[in-house]
Amino acid sequence: MNIPTNISEKIKELEGKPWQPIDIVTVNNQVIRLALFQGEYHWHKHQDEEEMFYVIKGEIIIKIKDNDDINLKEGEMVVIQKGVEHKPMSEIKSYVLLFEPEKLKSKGD
Repeated sequence: MNIPTNISEKIKELEGKPWQPIDIVTVNNQVIRLALFQGEYHWHKHQDEEEMFYVIKGEIIIKIKDNDDINLKEGEMVVIQKGVEHKPMSEIKSYVLLFEPEKLKSKGD
């Protein structure tokens, strides 16, 4: 069924819940999740899946093991290739859409 999703309403669900993504919609075995990034997440990698980050509000840094940091502002996105160890972080409340295979474990390896 075609039901519109209001992202502003979904953002309200995340208040006070950093690093706890919620599923927004599933399409073709992919899921779009919304997460509040605030502070630092842990180093991790996804051995078999790529992960896309799209910043809808705020700005984030994705630290990459043995490589340059990736800085993303509102309206910017990046794909982290499978097997790449990374650590997302944000100094301010930032809201990020994550485009991932449905089976992806949010916490990584």
